[in-house]
Formats: sequence, structure tokens, C-alpha cells
Amino acid sequence: MIALGYSDHYCLDALPFQLTPDGTRFFKSQGHRRAMTHMLYGLAQGEGIIVVTGEIGAGKTTLIEFLRGRLGDAPIRIGSVIGSAGSGADMLRFVAAAFGARAGDATGKAAMSMALLSRLRQIRADGVRCLLVVDEVQTLDPAALEELRLMTNLLHAGQPLLQIMVAGQPEFRATLARHDMEPFRQRVIACFHLGPLSAEETHAYILHRLTTAGWRGNPIWQTDASHAAFRHTQGIPRRVNRLCGRVLMRGALDHLTVITSPLVEAVADELAGDLGDRPAAPMPPAHPTSPPTPPPAAAPHPWRHRGLFRRHAR
Repeated sequence: MIALGYSDHYCLDALPFQLTPDGTRFFKSQGHRRAMTHMLYGLAQGEGIIVVTGEIGAGKTTLIEFLRGRLGDAPIRIGSVIGSAGSGADMLRFVAAAFGARAGDATGKAAMSMALLSRLRQIRADGVRCLLVVDEVQTLDPAALEELRLMTNLLHAGQPLLQIMVAGQPEFRATLARHDMEPFRQRVIACFHLGPLSAEETHAYILHRLTTAGWRGNPIWQTDASHAAFRHTQGIPRRVNRLCGRVLMRGALDHLTVITSPLVEAVADELAGDLGDRPAAPMPPAHPTSPPTPPPAAAPHPWRHRGLFRRHAR
């Protein structure tokens, strides 16, 4: 019998493959380390906009949560906004609320702008910088993005009052490339696209997640099992978590002490059937002899010659 789940069966201290972003279990893959370097560089500038993009589940939010923890007691106040603001006025209200700005009974945009400016000046007077983090930025409409750009103009004694970090899915890169986004692009001081894990990193990631949950070697997790997980998840951490959680559940139900490639394959097929997913596209071997050929593009990326967007995909 399994009392509470596979964590009891395998004597784990916690569930290793939860889907909720957890900065305390941050895995430092090559891509995540580079992304962190770009983010810290941008923060050191103290101004402008930092952009991080990546596939759904690539670890953008986890990266931001890890950054929060790394900042520790640094004199930085972080305000958070989740995308979906339908207008510039909506974005202004969300940002004002994130930093505790109050406009009394006034609801107009001008009054809210003055309340936000006053609040940011108050925070800066206390020796604290303000960082706005906007997640799911790809959901914002042009007016909301323009409002964010305008907020980078807020100054006090010649110093910017607000720095902005945005995170979103790959389609935001197409938005950034539009001609009408040139004013926004000019405020971007650091950009990074977070790619998937490699096959080797996927194996290391799985062992890392197990270890941080108190894993003591039971069950044995074979390297081939990780490579099977990579083939079915394309190295996207959230997909890896979803699959591996189900694998451990099956292992506990069947009282298995070794996690093998055939087990992962069977659970992946079962999971695809349960969720109505089509089988994942085949992945290259764990040790490809040459890099995959990229699909043809309709036109050269307008930023490629500027080096503004550094992509680290495998």
C-alpha cells in the first residue's frame, strides 16, 4: 500500500518533480547560467529593460525566482505584474499597485501617474532601487508595452526611478522585431533566449531534482531512462517534471527499485494518451554528430546584425 504517494514509498523528503516554479531548486544548466549572467549585467546598469524569452516550461519564472533569492538583502524593491493588461491605463494601475502607490479617490491616468511617480521617488529617497518584473509579456498589447517604455523615462535627480525586466514566450521576439517597436528596442539593455536542456543536462537535471528532494539512491535512475525522458520532452524542464513525476508514481505502484528506459517510454505513451497529446516529435540522438539544420526563414531577423538578441539553443 502507498499511504501518501511515491515520496513515502521512496523515502523522499519532498516531491522532486512539482510543476510550480521553485527558485530554491534552480538547476544551473549552461543556458540558465548564461541567462543569469545577462540578467545580472542588466541589473548592474540600473536602467532600461531586460528581456528574457523561452518556450513554455523552459524555466523563465524559476530563473526569476532564483534571481530574487540571489538578490537577498540588496536594496532593491521588486514589483511583479503578470501579463494580460488590456491597455496602457491598465498597466499603469497594475504597476502602481505593485509598488504600493495610491491615488486616493482619483481614477484618471494622470492622477495614477503622479501617484506612481511620488511613490517611486519615496522609495528611492530611502536608498532603494525599484525593479518591475513583468511575466507573460507576450500577452500585452502595444499600448501596455508603450506604457512600460514610458515608465523608463521616470527620473529623479537625473537617475532612473524604475528598471524593468520582462519574460515571455518566443513569439514576443517577433513582436520586438516589428518596426513600430523600435522605441521599445532602444531601451533594451540585455536580451536572452532560454533554450532547452541537452540530453546530458536532462539527466543531470533529473538527478538534481531527486537529490534536492532527499533522494538516497532509491530508486536507481538509469542514464538511459533520462535519455528516454529527453526524447519525449525535448529537454523542456516542466515537461521533464511532468513525465518524471508520473514515472516515480508508476515505480512506486509496481514496487520498482530501478527506473529504466522501457518504463519511461511506457509512462510517456500513457501520459500522452491521458492528456490527448500526440507523441512528441522525434529528437536527435543523445550524441549528435552535427548540429541540426535550422528551418528556412522568411527574411533575415532585423536584429541579427545588431547582436541584440543572443540565442543559446542546441
